[in-house]
Amino acid sequence: MIFVRFLRRCLTGLLLIAVTFGLMAYAGSMVWGALEARWAEEPSQRPQRERVFAANVVVIEPETIRPVLTTFGELRARRTLELRAATAGAIMWISEQVEEGGQVKAGDVLVRLNPVEAQSAQDTAGADLAEAEADLRDAERLLLLSRDEITGAKDQARLRANALARQQDLLERGVGSTAAVEIAELALATANGAILSSRQAEASAEARIDQAKTTLDRRRIALADAKRGVADTEIAAEFDGVLSEVAMIPGGRVSSGEALARLVDPDALEVAFRVSTPQYTRLLNETGDLIGADVIASIDILGVDLEARGIISRESANVGDGQTGRLLFARLDNTPGFRPGDFVSIRIEEPPLENVTRLPAFAVDAAGTVLVLGEEDRLEVANVTVLRREGDDVIVRARNLRGREVVAERTPLLGAGIRIGPIRPEGQEAPAEPELLALDPDRRARLVAFVEGNQFMPDEAKTRVLSALKEDRVPAQMVERIESRMGG
Repeated sequence: MIFVRFLRRCLTGLLLIAVTFGLMAYAGSMVWGALEARWAEEPSQRPQRERVFAANVVVIEPETIRPVLTTFGELRARRTLELRAATAGAIMWISEQVEEGGQVKAGDVLVRLNPVEAQSAQDTAGADLAEAEADLRDAERLLLLSRDEITGAKDQARLRANALARQQDLLERGVGSTAAVEIAELALATANGAILSSRQAEASAEARIDQAKTTLDRRRIALADAKRGVADTEIAAEFDGVLSEVAMIPGGRVSSGEALARLVDPDALEVAFRVSTPQYTRLLNETGDLIGADVIASIDILGVDLEARGIISRESANVGDGQTGRLLFARLDNTPGFRPGDFVSIRIEEPPLENVTRLPAFAVDAAGTVLVLGEEDRLEVANVTVLRREGDDVIVRARNLRGREVVAERTPLLGAGIRIGPIRPEGQEAPAEPELLALDPDRRARLVAFVEGNQFMPDEAKTRVLSALKEDRVPAQMVERIESRMGG
């Protein structure tokens, strides 16, 4: 009985405890609901913090830069000789240097053809020449004899004339006879006829000499041709070079004009390359002629860079079908290791540009603007003129930005008015504080009026500039920029 009462009381106590915890949970739920309702009615006010981005910056320092134009080209030989057979014949001997890539010296005999026929022709021409020389000597002797006959005939005619004069004198004195005078006249006429015959013989001898001289000249020409024929049986190198396209074997027979090999001078090379029309115009002087710019040709052979220097020598006469730009040629000097046909990279040094700056290509956008670091490390937009693009860099002309810092790599998160944490190159210090100018009231009034009336200046930038002007803490660079715009 006692146990039953104890059990009943225990159960009653547990029931009361459960009811108590339930009421406490219900009360806590009501309090939490009231708090949530109160929080929902109150506006959320969280403190806002400005986000600062880190960005690499570089300083604009105008200098004189010589741009480098990069392109590609092909090496060509400036001096090439095709070795061809001047006469037909069988190959009797070939030099050991005659092979693909063989190096030869000027004057080296490379090939000998069978000279039997050419030597026979030379001997025949020599004999004909000797015969013509003998004929000329005979004609000269006949001329001498004919001239001697003329001299004798003239002497005889003079004697006959003297005899005629004596007979006429005797006849006038009545001692001589008419028959004797007639006989003397007949003898003089005969002597004069002999003179005429001797002159005809002289003319014939002179004509024979002329004919003999003509024949002699022909025989000499024939002998010279025969000697050339003998010389043509030997093919020699005209200059120091390397052989290529060798197509001959000992014992083979070649025809006249057949190509046997090609001789190339490896030290006389040039490079042909094509540039665009805008690039071509930068290589001209005031008169429209090429300036002869310096050229560097390079090639990578098994990790070793070979370079050769030269100058632009000429340009092609026409553009070419389906081509654009201009084809230029540059003569190279000292080209060890280079060979015709090599594909090389070309670097052309253009005329120097003054007061320009080299910047990373990502610092300039498509509109030609850069982000300049301003007061409180906030960014400003400034215009620059892009002159050249060289790989990952650009050469620009930045007016009124000397000494200013610009963002080296632009991102979509950066823009005008954004505050950044500048990251400068190692060893580069932050620029010195800008020089402040003490402006007179008239000058300050003009600057304030221009800034207030400038509708293109952002309101935030306009507020900062006006505040600086009114507080008399105006940097010198700011004044220069505003006055340059006022002047423009």
